[in-house]
Amino acid sequence: MTAFTPHFVPSESGWIEVIVGCMFSGKTEELIRRLRRAQIAKQKVKIFKPEIDLRYSKEKIVSHSELSLPSQLVKTSSEIIGHAGDAPVIGIDEGQFFDNGLVEVCNKLASDGKRVIVAGLDMDYRGLPFEPMPQLLSVAEYITKTLAICMVCGNPASMTQRTIASGERVLVGAVDSYEARCRRHHYIPEAE
Repeated sequence: MTAFTPHFVPSESGWIEVIVGCMFSGKTEELIRRLRRAQIAKQKVKIFKPEIDLRYSKEKIVSHSELSLPSQLVKTSSEIIGHAGDAPVIGIDEGQFFDNGLVEVCNKLASDGKRVIVAGLDMDYRGLPFEPMPQLLSVAEYITKTLAICMVCGNPASMTQRTIASGERVLVGAVDSYEARCRRHHYIPEAE
């Protein structure tokens, strides 16, 4: 994965950056890296994550490699606008767990002059687009696709393999429930 550097940074305007990929590809780690750099530049940062994601912490976004930053839990995407305040940089983790209103929220924040950075899964465990991330990709100024390592063969992985039986589309989990897989070794479990 290469470091994100926009070729042209808008001035006096906001924008949307989207970081997508499969599980264990470093999405949250990249989000944290960008947000920390904004903090080093003395920019006020507000970070949000969906109420459903309590895997590692209620008060922080946490990467699988245990990097973390304080964040605020929100139930719906519309709450983000009310809590964003005067922060010029907004971070949003696990975008796929938000309602489809996240696209409108991100557009509003960017139109208000904010830099909005969203990380999330682009596909679910079946390999299907995971809303609202595809819609965010279409309105974003900057897109980063991260890859993991296939747990079967070691090739680059872009798919999330569910390793436990469940037909639920949203099943919050980590290494206990998912693996990164390449296209060749990804399959949809029989229970589907």
